[in-house]
Amino acid sequence: MAEARAMKAVVAEDEELLRTALVELLGEVWPELQIVAQCEDGASALEAIAEHRPDVAFLDIRMPGLTGLDVAAAAAQASPVTQAVFVTAYDQYAVDAFEHGAIDYLLKPVSRERLAATAQRIQARAAAGSVDAVALAQLVATLDLAPRNSEPPLTWITASAGRETRLILVDDVAYFRAEHKYTVVMTADGEALIRKPIRELLIALDPSVFRQIHRSTIVNLKAIASIVRDDSGKGLVRLRQRPETLTVSQPFMALFKQM
Repeated sequence: MAEARAMKAVVAEDEELLRTALVELLGEVWPELQIVAQCEDGASALEAIAEHRPDVAFLDIRMPGLTGLDVAAAAAQASPVTQAVFVTAYDQYAVDAFEHGAIDYLLKPVSRERLAATAQRIQARAAAGSVDAVALAQLVATLDLAPRNSEPPLTWITASAGRETRLILVDDVAYFRAEHKYTVVMTADGEALIRKPIRELLIALDPSVFRQIHRSTIVNLKAIASIVRDDSGKGLVRLRQRPETLTVSQPFMALFKQM
């Protein structure tokens, strides 16, 4: 008899200690499970799911940039076989919504018993070949658990351009691009640099105006002239006041369909 295939998982949690604890607990209750990626934000989680097509993704809901719900919604197209398990610290209203939608969830702090029961359900559904995409879609459509920043969105950015320090109106930014621990700010007049990683910048931007299109790129929706999908499924963004085009990685294209 052929040996059963080991299942694969992606774990996404922005707090390192909680992510490590969940991975260690998974190793105890489900030692056969292969953790193929550990991610600290929604963008890297979405790309990891598209790359590895895991059997299950453990998704913290409140992550910088893309929430766990955003990731699950986009991943449903990038990897339809992936079951989503949401890791949450929310109130009873949210828990009721998860249970009503028949979606697996884990309450923080994650208990060994609950995780073991979740693992059994995941394996049973995988053996039956059933992933409840309808329930997931309904949950995403009805439950708003997006991160809430207590501060108003950024309106101005102080950035360096050579020896010059510039004060840039956020509305004038065409896009942001990650550059190691810094972020490049691109406007119609050129580029500047800010000393803030892109994952921290995401939290401070207005999510209705700025959209992540790649792990390393955030674009101002008002600066987009058009979006074209190529034969590989990736998107190309043409800008109104910049000559270059920006690549929308394939899994992120699903997010534009929700606009």
